[in-house]
Amino acid sequence: MSTGKAVIAENPHHPLTQKKRARNWKLVKKHWQLYLLVLIPLSFLITFKYVPMFGSVIAFKDYNVIKGIWGSDWVGFKHFSQFFHLPIFWNIIKNTLGISLYGLVVGFPAPILLALALNEVRQGLFKRSVQMVTYAPYFISTVIMVSIIIVALSPNTGIVNSILGLFGVGPKNFMGEPGLFKTIYVLSDVWQQTGYGAIVYLAALAGVNPELYEAAKIDGASRWQKILNIDIPSILPVTVIMLILNVGNMMAIGFEKIYLMQNPLNVPTSEVISTYVYKVGLIESNFSFSAAVGLFNSIINLILLVIVNFLAKRISNNSLW
Repeated sequence: MSTGKAVIAENPHHPLTQKKRARNWKLVKKHWQLYLLVLIPLSFLITFKYVPMFGSVIAFKDYNVIKGIWGSDWVGFKHFSQFFHLPIFWNIIKNTLGISLYGLVVGFPAPILLALALNEVRQGLFKRSVQMVTYAPYFISTVIMVSIIIVALSPNTGIVNSILGLFGVGPKNFMGEPGLFKTIYVLSDVWQQTGYGAIVYLAALAGVNPELYEAAKIDGASRWQKILNIDIPSILPVTVIMLILNVGNMMAIGFEKIYLMQNPLNVPTSEVISTYVYKVGLIESNFSFSAAVGLFNSIINLILLVIVNFLAKRISNNSLW
């Protein structure tokens, strides 16, 4: 039976195949507005995500602006080898992974904890006020956010040093301390992203069957027991998906914020792959080398995404695919 279906599917002139195509085309014409809506984001993805992938070929060439992408000479893995043998290679990888892991450990649970806490609040005005206060930082632009951080941590006029001065602690140049860069970056990121990230988990909690809470109340369950046995299992599928997406972007640390926070004093711990690619590719115009570094970064992200998705599927039976 399955062989017969395969033969029909492979034969475009078979009557059943033609009938199926006619039925599909009829559905497309009937719901053409929906397909038109899908066409807009699809065009965006093709234009700005898939078409630029062809430019990655310059990672394997000595790109020359005059000769163009296809006219430039092939050099194979020359630029990859050059990057791997750089004296600062391991320092860049260590900084990239260090900031990413730090952010994942500290920042990933924060929206979950906030959502669980807000879900337990029964006073409507207080709950809305907390939501507004925690959501607001997300809508501050990166440039303004970094400006706030720099001003607040200024050794001369910063509010943090002013408070420390009240306890007899001398002024400290926080942004000039290489060892403090990761903490400042991650904690400011948590402050900015936590409220907005909690929306996903609050939406998942809103879909929990109220009868579960009623049954737990009848059984004499405490609030803590309700969280452990109802809330956390309910948001577990969403949590796994968000974890996979976060790990998949582990090597893709946002360029803008780190670059704006960099200075000559903290660059030993703040130089990551994205900032290095910018400096080498755009400032020094070494396009082939920077493309090779960026491609290496993307491949590592892809490998991490596949591995974490596989492990999540084996352990929790939840995954992206």
